[in-house]
Amino acid sequence: MTSKNLRRRAVLGGAAISAAMPAFSAAAATSDPVRVAVLTDENGPYSDSGGAGSILGARMAAEDFGGVVLGRKIEILHADTQNKPDIAGSIARAWYDSGVDAIIDLPVTPVAAAVQQVARQKGRTVMITASAISEFTSKNCSPTSSHWADDTHALTTGAAKLTAGSDRRTWFFITVDFSFGAALQALTAKAIQANGGKVVGDAKFPIGNTEFSSQIIAAQSSGAAIVGLAAVGGDQVNLIKQAAEFGLRKNGTRLAGFLVYITDIHALGLQVAQGLTFPAGFYWDQTQQSRAFSKRFMASRKAAPTKNQAVNYTSTLHFLKAMAQAATDDPIAVNKAMRAMPVDYFGRPATLRADGRLLYDVTLYRVKRPDESRAPWDYYAEIGTLPAAEAFLPMNPTCA
Repeated sequence: MTSKNLRRRAVLGGAAISAAMPAFSAAAATSDPVRVAVLTDENGPYSDSGGAGSILGARMAAEDFGGVVLGRKIEILHADTQNKPDIAGSIARAWYDSGVDAIIDLPVTPVAAAVQQVARQKGRTVMITASAISEFTSKNCSPTSSHWADDTHALTTGAAKLTAGSDRRTWFFITVDFSFGAALQALTAKAIQANGGKVVGDAKFPIGNTEFSSQIIAAQSSGAAIVGLAAVGGDQVNLIKQAAEFGLRKNGTRLAGFLVYITDIHALGLQVAQGLTFPAGFYWDQTQQSRAFSKRFMASRKAAPTKNQAVNYTSTLHFLKAMAQAATDDPIAVNKAMRAMPVDYFGRPATLRADGRLLYDVTLYRVKRPDESRAPWDYYAEIGTLPAAEAFLPMNPTCA
């Protein structure tokens, strides 16, 4: 897609707003829409956990807000990152230059990092709801950036700490061989050791691997009580399938995941996925409010919302509320309002810290056995909770 076409798509017929304009204030009256843009994986390996469902979540938020803020119509744009940081950065730059107020979603760490950097340069709002590394706030914070996804610290601390205190604390890792997998393994290993556990080995595999027999045999041979799956997406789904074929669970070994989506469990089926444990900040059947939202979502998508898709709803709605509260579209003022206001996190307490990190309790789940499931998408059983103060890193003082 050419930059000319990107610009035409982003503006949607409206007048382009120069990125050099020094202010975005309500005092400068405009009839241009307020635009929130979903930059997601629309056709690739993360399209089930994001994609059309992420776009729907943002649209539902705009509709629930009333479709208008500061007297201006709310529009939801979207584009496909193709999971390439250069493409995502180019789209983000064109969107911001044409007056887009906020960009959300952003699966895959390099994609999110590229867009966060563009947002920093432009002084515009970015809300990362998909990619997980904790560095988005611990190292790369900015006044107009916020991180809403379960981050690597929460995921790894949750998995490690909530298995502490038992006599089954030996771990073996099967890890995707790139930076995300390495970070998951390293952080979890540190938390395991801090809680009295021990890592007895690991086996790596390349992205897009389809044959996991050697890694699974190594895990079996290690005698570890828990096999940590430092993987995501299709790699993780294939790994769990083959672990079931090798009888890991039947032999008493527990599988522990990290970045797990309900669409992964749906693809696997409960017969295969049962017993898998993992942490998550959202589950559709968690509260009365999450069930009400998910009922509407399912009526449109015929699938339960993933945590990414649900948080797209929450972040978009919070952004619009903050813009109304600030009575301006100035990015700094809006983000200050976002941090000052309580977050409506489907009826659960949540706050947006000064560094842009969303704070909430993280729940550890177990995938149900087929006989435990009572309805479609009834897949998770709650087995523990990690308080927000333990789940997330303390704020870097330089980010205050």
